[in-house]
Amino acid sequence: MASPDWKLVDRAKAAAVEVLLHNLHGPYRGLPRTAGWGYPEPYTRDLMIATLGVLVAGNDRLTRAWRRMLETLTKNQTPLGHIPSLVHDREDRGASDTTPLFLLATAMFRISTGEGDFLDEAVGKALTWMAYRSPCDRVLVAQLPTSDWRDEQWVLGYGLYVNTVLYAALRLLGCHERADALREMMEHFTVKGERQQRHVHEGLVLRYKPYYAMWSYKVYRSERFDLLGNSLAILSGIASHTRASHLVTWIEAECAALRKNELLAVDLPPNFFPYVQPDDPDWMPRYAKYNQPGEYHNGGIWPFICGFYVASLVAAGRYRLAERTLLALTELVRLRRGADVEFGFNEWHRAQDGTPQGQDWQTWSAAMYLYAAHCVQTQTTPFFDRCRQGSET
Repeated sequence: MASPDWKLVDRAKAAAVEVLLHNLHGPYRGLPRTAGWGYPEPYTRDLMIATLGVLVAGNDRLTRAWRRMLETLTKNQTPLGHIPSLVHDREDRGASDTTPLFLLATAMFRISTGEGDFLDEAVGKALTWMAYRSPCDRVLVAQLPTSDWRDEQWVLGYGLYVNTVLYAALRLLGCHERADALREMMEHFTVKGERQQRHVHEGLVLRYKPYYAMWSYKVYRSERFDLLGNSLAILSGIASHTRASHLVTWIEAECAALRKNELLAVDLPPNFFPYVQPDDPDWMPRYAKYNQPGEYHNGGIWPFICGFYVASLVAAGRYRLAERTLLALTELVRLRRGADVEFGFNEWHRAQDGTPQGQDWQTWSAAMYLYAAHCVQTQTTPFFDRCRQGSET
């Protein structure tokens, strides 16, 4: 990357820290807010994901605030171990990803601070909760539709994203036997045919395709591509180095085809494709209002997910592509919807024209930009390096 490009990246990194500091204290018990002017609430999943950027930023104010937030979550944890969707509200329950994200964020915080027993009791309860999320009692966890970060998209049964988060958390917490079992289950093929044979357990590997299924359950599955889940599969070491290489090549080729067909306007992958169309069997009536093709969860471009993709390129050893993708992400996060700022760090962008459609100064957009830039500049993937090392043992 040329010197002027690095200068732009450094400006964007400084702006990202400014966003995080601006959002540090919201109106709900002084906890961090999810976006600078919209979303004043402390959404658990957003803030847990933002932990990656906060910890590589090396800012004491941010670290102290995140410690307090994690401690607040434990006070609102349910007796059975579930972590609520809002940090301050123990009654806001039902998310499938908040508990594994809490485990992952706490594990990363332990590594960063050297406090190996930080929130030990809460971690134990959360691990028990996750054990009971497996219908077949084989580590692989299941979920209900619209219960993960995609509140307007159906993911049914064994979702890729939630299981990759859980796998990374188990590795970082030293639960290697359980992590090995989860990886082994995920590496099973999805079930084909009209009947599931007895003792044949479904997984998330698709025949003749380099990526993992978005979800599977018994004889049902989605073969649409989930960028976040597959990026995490590469980062965490679920995907072998060979599979990761094939996967990246496939993503880049598919995105080139989307651009050729005028379905993608920027040099970054959508969060999900092919987009669900109104005449597809998996189209839901609500999509007409909230989830049009190329928008929101149905193929929108999410900067925080692109941050994970950049990091996965580093993990796959594709350093030059990671640099180019980071620069494309830097240009994207400059766009803003309404705020008078140099870098908008918007929530999400429409795939067909790249325009920002969500809230400006989104916490996880800024945090994951910081993490992605750190990965490219150091050619490392903090915390996930340990996951991949654990996967190789």
